[in-house]
Amino acid sequence: MDFSVIVCTYNRANNLPRCLGALARQKGTEDIAWEVVVVDNNSTDDTPAMVERLARELPITIRYARETQQGLNYARNTGMRASRGTYFSYVDDDIEVSPDWLASLYRNFIANDADAVGGRIHLDPSITLPKWIQDDATKGFLGFQDFGDEPFRMDGKRRYPYGGNMAFNRRVVDRIGYFNPLLGRKGEGKKRSELFKGAETDYFHRLTDAGEARIFYEPNAIVYHQVQPFQLEKKYFRTIHSNAGYQRAFYDTSEFPHTLFGVPRYLYPMLLSNIGKYLRQLIVKGPDTAFRQQMTVGHMVGTMLGYHRRPPREKGQ
Repeated sequence: MDFSVIVCTYNRANNLPRCLGALARQKGTEDIAWEVVVVDNNSTDDTPAMVERLARELPITIRYARETQQGLNYARNTGMRASRGTYFSYVDDDIEVSPDWLASLYRNFIANDADAVGGRIHLDPSITLPKWIQDDATKGFLGFQDFGDEPFRMDGKRRYPYGGNMAFNRRVVDRIGYFNPLLGRKGEGKKRSELFKGAETDYFHRLTDAGEARIFYEPNAIVYHQVQPFQLEKKYFRTIHSNAGYQRAFYDTSEFPHTLFGVPRYLYPMLLSNIGKYLRQLIVKGPDTAFRQQMTVGHMVGTMLGYHRRPPREKGQ
């Protein structure tokens, strides 16, 4: 098997016809042996029946796997183990891939002997973004990623693929193992307070720290991300950015010589400085422009709360 496409899903059976239907329309794959593995992350809807029906109706190989431990990274790791491809890619259930997506990723792996490849993630063109989403960096919180028309090698630290469009060489698993299940999302819908994103950041940083990492950007591998109405609310943006800070700090193993309530002291003046920047932008430029700075303040508050709640460690740990 040359290539496996892993679709992790949780209670979104209605998304699967669109997601898997786009995979069935891939072009230029005649010489590629590939499969789709749908990982059902403990769904309570009719996901199993939907996968069974689509496996019968669509002209591609679709297999079903189930992961009962709740969490995106548990599902990702199950997909790694269940898939058989030399290369494997992750596709969220709210993603629709372009017709040249798979062939473009595969060609990049072969041409560059790549460890990982990522492509563009565009937002569903049918949505209208609110006016406070003013730049690509803010759109990035909806999964948007576009580094332009030219391929290049990514450093894995500042630039790396996002989770909605990332693919790996199987040898990466032998080198650094699996995704950390403590990180990442553990629910959707009503569990919006549990929206922790960016677990792929940890994985790419680990890959880079393990030695020379061959990570490439493939502009022809384009996917389109559906956006739900609640994801266009300011509350959603505040939550995921605050949670990102909390998560990073809570699992940080660094030692700090000066702390207050478990929080590194240098963060307190930084917080005050960022609050000041937010207030100045609010007064001068208005709430829409200032919202991005408000998110930065929220991220810092989440970071400080994560350090405050970080479990104590024994000496020498």
